[in-house]
Amino acid sequence: MNQPALRTAPDEGQTLTADHVRAAAARIEGAVVRTPTLRSITLSQITGAEIWLKFENLQFTAAYKERGALNAMLHLDEEKRRRGVIAASAGNHSQGLSYHGTRLGIPVTIVMPRTTPTVKVMQTESVGGKVVLHGENFDEAYAHARKLETELGLAFVHPFDEPLVAAGQGTVALEMLEDVPDLEVLALPVGGGGLASGMGTIARDINPDIGLIGVEAELFPSMYNVLKHDKRPSGGDTLAEGIAVKEPGRFTSKVLDGLLDDFVLVSEPELETALALLLQIEKTVVEGAGAAGLAAVLSHRHLFEGKKTGIVLTGGNIDTRLLANVLLRDLARSGRLARLRISLQDRPGALFKVMEKFDRYNVNIIEIYHQRIFTHLPAKGLVTDIECEARDREQLDALVDALEADGYAVSQVGVN
Repeated sequence: MNQPALRTAPDEGQTLTADHVRAAAARIEGAVVRTPTLRSITLSQITGAEIWLKFENLQFTAAYKERGALNAMLHLDEEKRRRGVIAASAGNHSQGLSYHGTRLGIPVTIVMPRTTPTVKVMQTESVGGKVVLHGENFDEAYAHARKLETELGLAFVHPFDEPLVAAGQGTVALEMLEDVPDLEVLALPVGGGGLASGMGTIARDINPDIGLIGVEAELFPSMYNVLKHDKRPSGGDTLAEGIAVKEPGRFTSKVLDGLLDDFVLVSEPELETALALLLQIEKTVVEGAGAAGLAAVLSHRHLFEGKKTGIVLTGGNIDTRLLANVLLRDLARSGRLARLRISLQDRPGALFKVMEKFDRYNVNIIEIYHQRIFTHLPAKGLVTDIECEARDREQLDALVDALEADGYAVSQVGVN
């Protein structure tokens, strides 16, 4: 779900320093999981970089967001704690805020658009948040949350454009560099900019020479446009919805402008490939935004090759049906799954002869679809779509070559 445009600018006096991040680490210690930072031998071989993964998908709410939410709530005075906090979010921020608010005895209200999937409402309510459904889009929900903030005297906790939140998120990098002090470059997913601001601030303080590369989805290059002075269009159905922000934070934009060494964009197929690799190789589930760092390393190798590279697996909250689609699409791209479209004569034995080829090349048939009516072929012709499973692309290509050698017209229905 896209985050809203920022409606009010932060105070001019707001700052974010490494000391703020260290103070946040001391404040939240013991209340969040100190997730492991582990080397991936196989991903290192694939990318040409030495890959170290920070498993923030192992947090209780399955995302790093609870770090910043908790740090912000721990700064509230007793009166504000009694009244409660409010936020507009249909993602990981809502769950982190609700979980730790409930644990601390702080009432939490989350405003979500009426279009929010029921599962996200249920997830937030299951960890103690009170959900208010309002508006048809996120901007309307956000405006309503700010209205309730004033009317009910609640404390608003912004999902990213708030120094206390960014400082909490920065503890991710502090832990990474405690575990692996000689990291040379960090791939930082960027949406609103809270995580990248916090991580970049503490990382650059610990090691002034560390490389900081921002990563955004091609469909939502909002921070990229701000920092690169570009005007790329923003919008669409991205797998990385956790970083799908139409307007980044004003405060975080200022922080990142003097912090990042480079900024790259990753495509939807690149995000899907990275997500599938993490499940297949590391046996870990991440959401689309959680795969952005690895996607950047895979698609912009010149920035990371030969370097000790830190990647944050920011979250693991992904719909299981969407995850299944991503994995199947990845199998199709790799040539292990395919749909072959073959033109045949509509007569006895025609399909049997094709089946013999599949048997000879040991390619497994999953589904067969016949089409006799909606086709450009003559009345005695038909189109057959055969979904099949091969060992690898070479085995599939050998089958296609054999079919074409026998005079069959064969095409593959591909994915993007």
